[in-house]
Amino acid sequence: MTPLVVLCLLLGLAIGSFLNVVIWRVPRGESIVRPPSACPRCHEPIRPRDNVPVLSWLLLRGRCRHCGEPISARYPLVELLTAVVFALMALRFGYSAALPAYLYLGAIGVALAFIDLDTKRLPDKLTLPSYAVALVLLAVPAVVEGAWGSWLRALLGGLALGAFYFILWFVYPSGMGFGDVKFAGVLGIYLGWLSWATVAVGAFLGFLLGGVVGVLLLVTRRATRKTGIPFGPFMIVGALLAVLWGQPAIDWYAGFVLGT
Repeated sequence: MTPLVVLCLLLGLAIGSFLNVVIWRVPRGESIVRPPSACPRCHEPIRPRDNVPVLSWLLLRGRCRHCGEPISARYPLVELLTAVVFALMALRFGYSAALPAYLYLGAIGVALAFIDLDTKRLPDKLTLPSYAVALVLLAVPAVVEGAWGSWLRALLGGLALGAFYFILWFVYPSGMGFGDVKFAGVLGIYLGWLSWATVAVGAFLGFLLGGVVGVLLLVTRRATRKTGIPFGPFMIVGALLAVLWGQPAIDWYAGFVLGT
């Protein structure tokens, strides 16, 4: 692994630890800054040595040091997942001025996916500011690399994907939440920066993944046709897959169709 990948991997572990706080507190309207993290049972503050991503959970064997309350395995899972996403983004973009923008996408994507799984909603406190963050962060490579065409396409991509989701929601409002509509524009910005084809691939993969999982849940009788399944995680995973591997897939498909 290159130094950049290692750095992003470690950064992802640290950010993942913070995302656990975001995932728990934002849906409850609590501050993500204060009070410090504490055991929900004995309310003892978590010491710095017990707050090292993944490692502390392993050393404590998944239990609070003070009262023995089990600590969910989801905490290290979020940390590891964020680290893997960050490392993949580093491999994808390398020493590019666009890398910080896509690291933010990875972080906000992980947080919102887990929040949606828990609460079946995507909080405005996270989705709406992400528009400004995305456009500002992508303005950096636009300035450094003179890629204003990509920045304009990103803006149009956000408008296009947001409008597409709005039409779907307007036609069939019970099919998805309006939070999905509001976050679609953010994903469109990041996909649009890369290409219009990536926007199409990201949107398609979201619906494909949602459809496959929905059918599996029906077949295994873990859900019915009336069961509400959060769509946010599928949108996010589809977009991340398109960012990371969409262009090779597009090139392969074009070569297959055109025979080149």
